[in-house]
Amino acid sequence: MDSPSVQLVSDQYVQPRQLPEESKKPIYLPPWDLAMLSVQYIQKGLLFVKPHEAYTREGFMESFLDKLKVSLSIALVHFYPLAGRLKTIKNDDPHLYTIYIDCMDSPGAKLIHATLDMTVSDILSPVYVPTEIVQSFFDHHRAVNHDGHTKSLLTIQVTELVDGVFIGCSFNHVVGDGTSYWNFFNALSEIFQARERGIFNDAISRPPILERWFPDGCRVPLGFPYNDPSDFIVPFGSPVLKERMFHFSAESISRLKSRVNEECGTKGKGGEEISSFKSLTALVWRSIIRARRPPDGQVTHCRMATNNRQRMHPPGLPQDYFGNCISFVTASTTTGELLGGRLGAAARLLHVALAEHTAEKIDEWLGEWLRNPSVYHLRWSFDPYSVMMGSSPRFNKYGNEFGLGKALALRSGYAHKFDGKVSAYPGREGGGSVDLEICLLPGIMAELEADQEFMAAVEA
Repeated sequence: MDSPSVQLVSDQYVQPRQLPEESKKPIYLPPWDLAMLSVQYIQKGLLFVKPHEAYTREGFMESFLDKLKVSLSIALVHFYPLAGRLKTIKNDDPHLYTIYIDCMDSPGAKLIHATLDMTVSDILSPVYVPTEIVQSFFDHHRAVNHDGHTKSLLTIQVTELVDGVFIGCSFNHVVGDGTSYWNFFNALSEIFQARERGIFNDAISRPPILERWFPDGCRVPLGFPYNDPSDFIVPFGSPVLKERMFHFSAESISRLKSRVNEECGTKGKGGEEISSFKSLTALVWRSIIRARRPPDGQVTHCRMATNNRQRMHPPGLPQDYFGNCISFVTASTTTGELLGGRLGAAARLLHVALAEHTAEKIDEWLGEWLRNPSVYHLRWSFDPYSVMMGSSPRFNKYGNEFGLGKALALRSGYAHKFDGKVSAYPGREGGGSVDLEICLLPGIMAELEADQEFMAAVEA
């Protein structure tokens, strides 16, 4: 018997309540934004239990959606690039393909209402994430960011379950990174919550800094030396994967950190101590590579998405800078050394790689990009002997309540998933706990689940 499918109830475009004067100008894009054109939208969302009044008050969902629409129109005043569309200027001599955000010629952001005849338990009870169901909670399935020429740069999809509500957000990665994404999501919830309390001043606690940052001396607008998007847009299709959420309590992570620093002789040495998250990342790297059973001499990498805002030359960029400001920092070794050594040795490799990711390294990447403009391609960026750590447990994800109480869980869509992709989220109970969303080929996932060192750290 086929599972129920998501049914569309309505969709509409939402414009900012008012547009500031500066929104009338094209938003030209710096290297970090343009590099995202061929990867996919950020797709994250939160699962809530329906409140009691959803069963006792007629028209609860209609009222909820009306309030969300108003909150979105206000949030877009602060985050007006998300209401725009991508536009292109083509020059024939020389060949240049220049992409920017146009906030004036756009229908706005999209708001979708859908239903699904399934329960919260149907989503959370399976050991493996029911991917086909969860992926249907998001708009722009399989879209790449360049599609923002014809698709909304932002879609909020509200999917009503029998006993729950899922709020999924699809956010064009050219417009911003994870820091920008959660800044927007937090602001949307903040506006909604304030209006629920009778506060209508429409202010937000962390206004975004929308002016795009460009390296000193570079020409604006930037362009690609191409004739057509087919020259630099490469579609990516994920293989059949198993996705599972693994929970690590604060106590378990603390034990990992203590073990790592004892092995490295850095316990209690302040700035020399290796962090909890690097310790957890080292465990994941070793465990996934062990599950793959590679030859000893194979080179393996652990890549980590890293926020550059505070790593740049003083004064750096503020955390509320709205745009992309991330790099991929890589630690490398051979599989024999990774698995033959101790956990602390792997964690030290990560610690050193991040310590060496300096302002000078960031400048080198920017200089090389300006000499040879390029975009990221998922199919070319990763190999079967590597692991990629994305997202962050530091983002405020469970603070978004929308009048529904604290979310039960966070889930993600199809985007940016491949064998060896790991996304880190805060645990629901907070306190330093972490949930890891791990994507692996089915056979490799089975090996990971049989790994005693890894599973000993996972909270059942």
